[in-house]
Amino acid sequence: MLDHGQAPPLTSPPRRPVHPLLRRKPVDQLVAEGGQGEGGTLRRSLTMWQLTMISIGATLGTGIFVVLGQAAPKAGPAVTISFVIAGLTALFSALSYAELAGSVPVSGSSYSYSYATMGEFIAWICGWCLVLEYAVSVSAVAVGWGEYLNELLDGTIGITIPEKFSTAPMGDGGWINLPSLVVVLLAMVFLLRGAKESARINTIMVIVKIVTLFLFIGIGVIGIKSGNYTPLAPLGVTGISAAASTLFFSYIGFDAASTAGEEAKNPKRDLPRAIMLSLGIVTVLYILVAFVAVGAMPWKDFGATEAVLAKIMTDVTGHSFWGVVLAAGAVVAIASVVFAVLYGQTRILFAMSRDGLVPKVFAKVDAKTGAPRANVLIVSLFCGALAAFIPLGELANATSIGTLFAFALVNIAVVILRRTKPDMPRTFKVALFPVTPILGFLACAYLMYTLPSATWVAFGGWMAVGLVVYFLYGIRRSRLATAEK
Repeated sequence: MLDHGQAPPLTSPPRRPVHPLLRRKPVDQLVAEGGQGEGGTLRRSLTMWQLTMISIGATLGTGIFVVLGQAAPKAGPAVTISFVIAGLTALFSALSYAELAGSVPVSGSSYSYSYATMGEFIAWICGWCLVLEYAVSVSAVAVGWGEYLNELLDGTIGITIPEKFSTAPMGDGGWINLPSLVVVLLAMVFLLRGAKESARINTIMVIVKIVTLFLFIGIGVIGIKSGNYTPLAPLGVTGISAAASTLFFSYIGFDAASTAGEEAKNPKRDLPRAIMLSLGIVTVLYILVAFVAVGAMPWKDFGATEAVLAKIMTDVTGHSFWGVVLAAGAVVAIASVVFAVLYGQTRILFAMSRDGLVPKVFAKVDAKTGAPRANVLIVSLFCGALAAFIPLGELANATSIGTLFAFALVNIAVVILRRTKPDMPRTFKVALFPVTPILGFLACAYLMYTLPSATWVAFGGWMAVGLVVYFLYGIRRSRLATAEK
């Protein structure tokens, strides 16, 4: 007989299975796995100061020492405005990065943020873009390093590396860019020693390059001629926008601190501070250097040499000594970018490997140094090969589009995480939410739109390769996939 006093128990409907492309990795799981690798763990040894130096080290280098010479002919004296536009675009994304880094302090950077908010497929796309951003950025920066090394050798001992051994063969007629390969291999040697020792070396190099840029500002201001600032924008708004797209390459790297989330002593507090502080320092230096440079030399002369700042120092003083000093500082400065960006690349692949999306070898940690040695070796050799055989211009544009795409996803991720986990503890919050991340997304999309069609073709090819890798390997090897079986 049915008891009418109680309702029969209700069973909850079964959960609908999540499509493999949409499966998300819980934030708690991301944080809990922090530092864990194959056969060992990463060591938490980095302070806020060292994290800031990593971000500055990854950002401040080729963008101002080399790419300025490519951007000035596009915008004229208004290249300073182009720096401001690129800097604002970076700022919007930096705010989103700071919030996510304080909430999800892991090594994967925007890849991990996407995994927690938009699912595995979007995370893979973001991670693949980060591989493009970091690996190609290392190579592009290394190419710029070779230009200043030749300038230094010429000014000190009167010889230069023959063009066939200092120029990439694709389009420039050389055989191999040997200096670029060498600087990548040197960075590799330091990274194999572990994060703490590497951070000390990076800090010394960062201080050297900041002093070098202030030296340029102090001497270059003497050569400023007001006539060099007119007309301000000879190629109009189009030229300013085109230069801003190119110069966005100069801001790539401020997010490097977020790749150190599993090696920071106090990541939730220090990562947001390091990201914002590094971007502020770099932006001020860029604007000051650009303003002085276009005032000291006519904008049409900028395309004549890659080592443009060294040339300005020599022209202003009338002595090659100061150009040599600048070139020496640039050699150290650009080497530190190679070092810091290579570090970031290895940590992103470390996170992707731990999730099963790339082979386990990238997550193996050496018990003695606490560094992913095999990861460092593989990435360094790959980046060195790119630097040795591909010209700077193509590398810079390819890096920019990959970075802009990843930054756009970060701005989306911060909005989604606010909606899905509103009560999550956050040590930093984006101001004027959601307006700021929306503006960040739109700014990234606009700069991507202004990049050349050839860059889009190369980007499309890269993404096609990434999709093949994911559907043949990652989708089946993913740890979330194996956990469901």
